[in-house]
Amino acid sequence: MEFRRLGASGLMVPALSFGAGTFGGRGELFGAWGTTEAAEARRLVDICLEAGVTMFDTADVYSGGASEEVLGAAIKGRRDQVILSTKAGLPMGDGPGDAGTSRSRLIRAVEDALRRLGTDYIDLFQLHAFDAGTPVQEVLATLDDLVRAGKLRYTGVSNFAGWQLMKSLAVADRHGYQRYAAHQVYYSLTGRDYEWELMPLADDQGVGAVVWSPLGWGRLTGKIRRGRPLPAGSRLHKTADYGPPVEEELLFRVVDALDEIAGETGKTIPQIAINWLLRRPTVSSVLIGARDEAQLRQNLGAVGWSLTADQVARLDAASAKTAPYPYFPYERQEGFARLNPHPLARHAG
Repeated sequence: MEFRRLGASGLMVPALSFGAGTFGGRGELFGAWGTTEAAEARRLVDICLEAGVTMFDTADVYSGGASEEVLGAAIKGRRDQVILSTKAGLPMGDGPGDAGTSRSRLIRAVEDALRRLGTDYIDLFQLHAFDAGTPVQEVLATLDDLVRAGKLRYTGVSNFAGWQLMKSLAVADRHGYQRYAAHQVYYSLTGRDYEWELMPLADDQGVGAVVWSPLGWGRLTGKIRRGRPLPAGSRLHKTADYGPPVEEELLFRVVDALDEIAGETGKTIPQIAINWLLRRPTVSSVLIGARDEAQLRQNLGAVGWSLTADQVARLDAASAKTAPYPYFPYERQEGFARLNPHPLARHAG
């Protein structure tokens, strides 16, 4: 397993990490993702560690805390072998203090996560969403206190807009608070919006991308094909409205290209889709999930080989979309691109 630096921090993380959203399986959304309990979770952790996948990501909102509890049970007795990553900030109840990233909420969320995970520190703690109602300085000061207290090692965010992340980094620099090392983002062959602003920001500021849903919210499994109905067992029947949308023509254009390259490489469509992501600038780690051992082993097959430059170019072309303003001039006009070279251009080859 290749290990990469998490942004500009000193933390080394595996190119593939395990997303534990399938652990616990409580509620309509997370029950559709998976219902893995402690014994099976421990087996999946065993397989991950054998393959060099040492980072495990979860969140308090996943199954109402059950995912953290199951993950904590699965790693019991081997805490020193793993990197624990979790998130907080989304609503965990209907009360006024049950959501957001205020000082009181963050302190309580970290204490709850430590208890559920059965540990005394979290390696990477991320804000699950931007809280417009809490001053950025309050958030960063609280996280800095938690780092100094030894309860958190590194901090990051998830699903932030560019201005929200840049404002946070500027406030951290101004006051000497710990900077965010990671941005957990949606990025896939059917969702390349990350490249328009967040990737250049991450490249400039040294923030590592931890990619969630690399298979386009379950659409790039190889089971969804042009002219065929959605498979009866697909989780998309219940979860499509929760995730990122994708135009059907774009999806099928990408699947056609993946299918062609699968025939050339002998790799599966998910393996190719993940391998493509691992070549992109600023990507520190790609989160893979799995309902069972077979699915996990297939996803692990995304590493240890490389797509050719021609295959990457064909996937790029199949998944390309015109960027919105103000980004499209920098893609289309030589003068704009010359003044502001994109990381994809600067890191090519």
